[in-house]
This record gives sequence, structure tokens and C-alpha cells, in this order.
Amino acid sequence: MARIDAAPFAYEFDPASTALLVIDMQRDFIEPGGFGAALGNDTAPLRGIIPATARLIGAARRAGLPVIHTRECHRPDLSDCPPAKRSRGAPTLRIGDPGPMGRILIAGEPGAEIVPELAPAAGETVIDKPGKGAFYATDLSEALEARGIRSLILAGVTTEVCVQTTMREANDRGYECLLAEDATESYFPEFKAATLAMIRAQGAIVGWTATVAQIEEALHG
Repeated sequence: MARIDAAPFAYEFDPASTALLVIDMQRDFIEPGGFGAALGNDTAPLRGIIPATARLIGAARRAGLPVIHTRECHRPDLSDCPPAKRSRGAPTLRIGDPGPMGRILIAGEPGAEIVPELAPAAGETVIDKPGKGAFYATDLSEALEARGIRSLILAGVTTEVCVQTTMREANDRGYECLLAEDATESYFPEFKAATLAMIRAQGAIVGWTATVAQIEEALHG
């Protein structure tokens, strides 16, 4: 067993049954000109976590942990995108509309791809998800069960939406979840801070948080 002096208390896990889940580190959310920027957000904070996330992915790969990437995106015909979801957001640029990096959040378009710095390695699982949570309408559960995974380390964006939703879904399914504090980010600093507090509240009601350095030490120290 490995141990991390996490918050709110120590997180213990077996690396042999642990996976790293990297949520939605996509160009549409992170790069200027994408969907995140079209909503009026400053994407610089999200770009700022790329180095820490790359370190975390590297540490997981060296330790032999499965690395699973997710992308929030939809079919080209938008058949998996509820009208209510498409109608929200920027008034002039909605899901499926042409944007600077192709159609916004559409599978196969450049903007829906993971940023090059964090590109999946050969053989790593990539989950395309139509919802905020990574378990909804995907085969993530089956992928984890096939590998005997019981613990998850999570990273990605945004902290309070897709990351938190996935972490709560995983918690409900019995996974022990740890969120990498400096490998997750929000367009709104106060939202990230509140999410970390909610996750750790009441004795890790949703899970634990720790830094990338702490995780690296536990995997390789």
C-alpha cells in the first residue's frame, strides 16, 4: 500500500488497483479561441496547470498506472446533445457551431482534441463523454472494472463542473478518489477553492486532495 498525507487525512491506496483519470484537457477549454474563451473566460489559469498535469501523467506512466483521458464532445449530428445544453453559454457561439478550431465540442474536430502537451500515449484509453460526468453514457465503468481498479487519482478541468461531477459519480460507485490540487483548475478561483473544501468536508465525504508532488512521492519515493 502507498500512503499520501492528503487532506483531510491520509489517503492509502494500492498502486496495482489505481488509475489516473485526466478530465477534459481539451483545446476548446484551454486554448484561446475555444469554447471556454467564447464564454468570456480567461483561459490562462487552465493553461497554467499543463506542466503539473504532465508531471502527474508521467509519474503515473512510470509507476504502471493506467492513464485514462476524457473528452467532452458530441456526435456531428448533435443527437447526443440535449437542446437545453446547446442553448446555454455564449449567445453567438454554441456547441456545434463553427469556431476557430472547427465545430465547437464536436468529436473529431481540432478543438475537441486533448492539448498536444498531454496527448494520450499509444494504448491509453480515451473516453468521449456527452455529459459533465465521465460515467454518464460511456463505458468508463467497464474499463475500470476490466482493470480491477478500486482507487482513482483525478486531474483536469474544470474543477467544479466535469471534475467534481465525475468524482461524485465515482464516489457513489465505491471508488476511493483523490484529486490532484495543482493539476485541476477553474475559470473562477473561488469555485475551485469551494470545490476542494466540499470534497474534503465531513471526513472526506467525496474524497481527498493532495499536490502532484505528494502523489509523485507516494508513487516513486
